[in-house]
Amino acid sequence: MVVDGRLLVTRNRTPDDDGPDWYIFPGGGQEPGETLHAALVREVREETGIEVRPGELLWVRELNVVPQPDWPFDPRDQPLEFMFEATFTRDHGDAHEADRYQTAVEWLTIDEIADVRFYPTAVVPALRDHLSGGGSGPVYLGDVD
Repeated sequence: MVVDGRLLVTRNRTPDDDGPDWYIFPGGGQEPGETLHAALVREVREETGIEVRPGELLWVRELNVVPQPDWPFDPRDQPLEFMFEATFTRDHGDAHEADRYQTAVEWLTIDEIADVRFYPTAVVPALRDHLSGGGSGPVYLGDVD
């Protein structure tokens, strides 16, 4: 979601990670019986307090990672990320379910995103193209960091 040239992201810190904080788009798991759009609205509201209206699907990413002891999914599952455009509706100011490593909610420009530890890194060029009106590139990103 873009407001005044800035994108909504969450700032995160992993314990015992000597690297800098890392950033991601807000989001999370889909609940049984929930549409992707409903999951998007719920997750953004829970993590940021911001209400959004879902837009078009921009990218799909697979996560082929080595499960960790605190992995929130069954290691046999194949997690997928669906990244949608969204329109800001209202800031309720009531974020109440931050992700495990989430430390803040921030609005960053695409240049700032390119300069921080942002995941998935591979979406940054497609995001830059999309924001400049040049299209969004391929929808399927594959297994990328």
